[in-house]
Amino acid sequence: MKLELEIDQKTFDSEYHKLSVNLIRTFHWLNEKIAVAFKSSGITSQQYNILRILRGQYPNPCSIKRLRDRMLDKQSDASRLVQRLVQKGLAKREECQNDRRKMDVVITQKGLDLLGYLDQKTKDIDASLSNLSLDEAHTLNEMLDKLRG
Repeated sequence: MKLELEIDQKTFDSEYHKLSVNLIRTFHWLNEKIAVAFKSSGITSQQYNILRILRGQYPNPCSIKRLRDRMLDKQSDASRLVQRLVQKGLAKREECQNDRRKMDVVITQKGLDLLGYLDQKTKDIDASLSNLSLDEAHTLNEMLDKLRG
């Protein structure tokens, strides 16, 4: 659906202004799909992001700093997110073997199992983007990369 119809706005200051509004609208549209898909699992998209990073590192541990650097949402508090995952039994903290002042984080089997379940949910979300061809998706990815510099 055209942005103008979705938000009932006939004009924009410029194409760049329309683009920024369109990106925000699209982000919230996709974020809502993600929230609905993850609701039954009891985790947020930020917690899911941490679990995905941990799964990619598994069986090696990951520091909080490394998690923070790799997170999609840079505004999230990685320490707080990890603590919630630990409380749910989806991750565990371990003393860093190289520096006892630091803590490493590792995904648990319960966390791996949850991600296995959520993999199908994310495939369903990806399928909701299939109104774009693979070539269009590739081009859009390149354009977004270019936009971010």
